[in-house]
Amino acid sequence: MRVSVDFESVRAERDPLAQARHATELIALYQQRSVELARLRKQAIEQAVRDTGMSFSAVAQSVGLSKGRVTQIRQSAPPPERALFGVGPITVAIPLRSIEGRALGVIAAEDSLSAERLTTYLHSLQFQVHQQQIPLDGQWRPPDDAVAICGPRSSSVTAEAIDSDRFLVFGPDTTGVWSLRDRATDAHFGSPMDAGDPSADIAYVGRVRYRSSTLLVIAGVHALGSLGAVHYLTEHAGELFDQVQTSCFSLVVRTDFDGLDPIRHEILAPARSHDG
Repeated sequence: MRVSVDFESVRAERDPLAQARHATELIALYQQRSVELARLRKQAIEQAVRDTGMSFSAVAQSVGLSKGRVTQIRQSAPPPERALFGVGPITVAIPLRSIEGRALGVIAAEDSLSAERLTTYLHSLQFQVHQQQIPLDGQWRPPDDAVAICGPRSSSVTAEAIDSDRFLVFGPDTTGVWSLRDRATDAHFGSPMDAGDPSADIAYVGRVRYRSSTLLVIAGVHALGSLGAVHYLTEHAGELFDQVQTSCFSLVVRTDFDGLDPIRHEILAPARSHDG
């Protein structure tokens, strides 16, 4: 049986504290991979039934499982759209923001609520989730599976990731007002908040290249837009996954609010795969 290098490195570690720490990290990783394998198995079983016309009983027999176990797998394994977010564990990162007269950064109420709502949804997909604060200087190192609820103004890391987008540009116009632009059509998408409507905002949502990996970015023109985008993503992850699968993608969504409660979404730029 092949044993992973990571596993052997834990066994060989002589520092007991380091060994305990590394073992804990590896257990979390293996648990998340086990959940992803369960998702893949469920997907494969259902695809085999669709593609071959076999019954679930026949598929169960073919893969060495009982019919009852296959039924259990179909009921308990996470849905396909889990793959939108990676394998896990997942880091949800939100920025600290500076306020005049305060030395320490603060977290916007909208960002905090966005992180909590997304974390709750990711838990429902059987992810282990860690929340992280992006420091005031915007410098951080995203782990393998991460969601940044953070715009390019707050972090050069997010800005670099969005710059890799084939379709959308996120930046200031000639007057300094931030907006989104479609590279292909030159359509501009501005925030209603900047036009005097405090009850609506727009946001960028995309899985984009960041150096040798990818990063899922949720970035409102204002923090309210991120909150709306999180709500959209959690409500429509299934249909979004049907469109883009695990490829890089991006879209622009407008959300109308009643206070901090999203009440309506409008897609201004549809989801497009960057890998096609």
